[in-house]
Amino acid sequence: MAILHDLSLSFFTALGVVLGGSLIGALSAFVHLGSPLQSMLILARPIKLWAIVVALGGTFSTIQALDTSVWTGEVRVLLQQLALILSSFLGASVGYWLILMIAGGE
Repeated sequence: MAILHDLSLSFFTALGVVLGGSLIGALSAFVHLGSPLQSMLILARPIKLWAIVVALGGTFSTIQALDTSVWTGEVRVLLQQLALILSSFLGASVGYWLILMIAGGE
């Protein structure tokens, strides 16, 4: 049951980072009299990668857990870490897709 909590936490954290970063970053367009929607599109793609890193809580602990599980043969830990990476990737991708839908696509 704890893994479901961790999966949903990483999904929604990545989703929130992409949405929040893009929406708040688009406020700079108001200062410079630019298009907020265009700013959201420009910001959403690079933020997607950082959202995955943020959702995992930094990459060092995840890479360390992957390393130890591969060399010690702990398949359960390996699958859990891969599931967390996939969950955060899906959350960031859903956030990016929502920004695309809000801003009208590329």
